[in-house]
Amino acid sequence: MATTAAASVKHAGPVPSIPGSGPATRPNMVAVGTMVWLSSELMFFAALFAFYFTLRGHLPDLWDERTAQLNVPFASANTLILVISSVWCQLGVLQAERGVVARPVGTRLTRVSAWGMREWYVLTYIFGATFIAGQVYEYAHLIEEGVTLSSDSYGSIFYLATGFHGMHVTGGLIAFLLILGRTFTTRRYSHAQATGAVVTSYYWHFVDVVWIALFLMIYVLK
Repeated sequence: MATTAAASVKHAGPVPSIPGSGPATRPNMVAVGTMVWLSSELMFFAALFAFYFTLRGHLPDLWDERTAQLNVPFASANTLILVISSVWCQLGVLQAERGVVARPVGTRLTRVSAWGMREWYVLTYIFGATFIAGQVYEYAHLIEEGVTLSSDSYGSIFYLATGFHGMHVTGGLIAFLLILGRTFTTRRYSHAQATGAVVTSYYWHFVDVVWIALFLMIYVLK
């Protein structure tokens, strides 16, 4: 019986693998690396949160004055735009995992049920770009009221926290452009390309969650 078992092990085939990803028993290294990097980014934003609450604890009068200048309804609408963009992004991921790059040729754009990853990611990009435009508009309004990066402690931490987040969102928008560009330059949609779309969604969901926390900290708790 031991000989038979040994023979079975000896003649067993190789571990099945996923094209572009290695053996199926191993985690995807690109996804793991992305998660480790996002963990370090989380620590960075945690430091900004600590900085904000420390300053607020020492300067309550300044916070009362400056937070009264915030346009909370506008920021709420802008936040909703970013949150919805994550929904479109996830729908794009589902299509990427199925290998559906774009809607079939000849299909009308209004037929949403036939959309592929490309259409959903373009919509995500539009919503993300709208969020950034809204943030720029808010900056312009606050600068007119005297809230600048060098005006006081509140202005410094406000622009540092929201500005760094805006830079991360802009980086995500660039990543979407790269992912979309690859769908036009390749003849065959490979597993590696699908992985790129998936890890980009990890990043986008991350900046979405971070902004929700920033919104609660800056606009709700004030």
